[in-house]
Amino acid sequence: MKRILILVLVLMLVFLVSQSLYAGPQEASPVSGKVVETMDSGGYTYALLEKKGSKTWVAVPRMKIVKGQDMSFQPGTEMENFKSKTLNRTFDKIIFSGGPVKQ
Repeated sequence: MKRILILVLVLMLVFLVSQSLYAGPQEASPVSGKVVETMDSGGYTYALLEKKGSKTWVAVPRMKIVKGQDMSFQPGTEMENFKSKTLNRTFDKIIFSGGPVKQ
C-alpha cells in the first residue's frame, strides 16, 4: 500500500512539473526600431533596427525598407550565429519575421 501511495505521488509530481515547464505559446512582442542599415539578398531584406541603444537584425521576405524610417515587424524566429551564404556573413543574432506589423 505504501508503494502505491509513493508511486501515485511521484506520478502527480511528474505531471505537475511537466505542466509547469510547458506553458504553451506565449504572445511575443513586435520587433521595432529605427532602420540604421538595410540590404537585400537571396529573396530577403535584412534590416538592422536600433531602439534605446540596442541593435537587432531582422530578416523579412524581400520588401522596400528605407534607412531612417521607424518600423515594427511581426514576432519571428530568432537564430544565433546565422550564416548567410548569399551575403557571405554571419549574424550573431537575427530574427526571421513574416513582415511588418499591419497597421
